[in-house]
Amino acid sequence: MLVEERIYTFKPASVPEYLKVYEAEGLKIQLSHLENMVGYYFTEVGDLNLIVHMWAYQSFEDRLKRRAALGADPAWRAYLAKVGHLLLNQKNRIMNPAPFFLPRLKVMLEAAKKMG
Repeated sequence: MLVEERIYTFKPASVPEYLKVYEAEGLKIQLSHLENMVGYYFTEVGDLNLIVHMWAYQSFEDRLKRRAALGADPAWRAYLAKVGHLLLNQKNRIMNPAPFFLPRLKVMLEAAKKMG
């Protein structure tokens, strides 16, 4: 299993607008393809105007397949057209969970699936 961390830098004061559109439109589309959201956060202190979100995948190949399906989804492309102008920068990292954290990560993902 691996976790991808995505860090987006937004134009000043645009995070609330982005979150509103994401919750209304992007979240459902993204969850239908990626499924395993580990976390979704915005900064309050430190570097501002950042959104950090993390997604778990079974493997790098699983990630490639899921990201390709998301990128090909017309609804996702329409959503991106609505929010793309707010984004200034993007950084991505692929990380391996520490061995002692992997069981906890699996429990978190199972609980999230039950929540719907």
